[in-house]
Amino acid sequence: MASRKDTLKHFLPLGLLCLAAVMVWVSGVHHYLSFEMVKVHREALKEFIAHHLLLSALIYIGLYISVVALSIPGATFMTVMGGFLFGQLNGTTLVVIAATLGSIVVFISARAAAKGLLQTKLSPWLSKLEIGFKDNALNYLLVMRLIPIFPFFIVNLAAAVLLVPFRTFVIATFIGIIPGSFIYVSVGTGLGSIIDKNQAFTLSGILTPEILASLIGLAILSTLPIFYKRWQSH
Repeated sequence: MASRKDTLKHFLPLGLLCLAAVMVWVSGVHHYLSFEMVKVHREALKEFIAHHLLLSALIYIGLYISVVALSIPGATFMTVMGGFLFGQLNGTTLVVIAATLGSIVVFISARAAAKGLLQTKLSPWLSKLEIGFKDNALNYLLVMRLIPIFPFFIVNLAAAVLLVPFRTFVIATFIGIIPGSFIYVSVGTGLGSIIDKNQAFTLSGILTPEILASLIGLAILSTLPIFYKRWQSH
């Protein structure tokens, strides 16, 4: 009985996150994260931020953390909005802080569950990564953060299940998301002119082949210490 209670205790944080995510999906709140809503409330948003900058930043961070922690579709939207609402430097700073904090929430919740059934169920496809993560956790995480093809939520879960040290996870997440965040935020800084011209805007066109190649180049640089370490061992 005690072991069953311990197992339930381990899964409780992650279970609560999943329950909250389902409730958000059912409620349809995530549909409000759209550029059409931005067009409608643009002036009100700008005016509120002009008079309540600190409060606006805190609200933005809180919303972003919720989006990441609950895996609500809209993290990219929130990143672009960071540039639109707060500018390049402030927007990038807020995005990196909020995304890192949201990832920490998922990581801590999944880490508790990793000691139980979660690790057993995911082990078939994570077993090949386990050795590499143990030896080169920082570099592996940097690669997965730099290349946007890896789902943010899955990376958080994988790091937790593979028992990546908390400090390593935070450093890799914080540093690894800076380039991509900067790019998306820069797009947001030009969103106002797109709205003024009444032009259509989609997120799918942001990651051009040139930008994606640059991010992959950074990711490759992050793998060099891994190959160097292996070369030395031989």
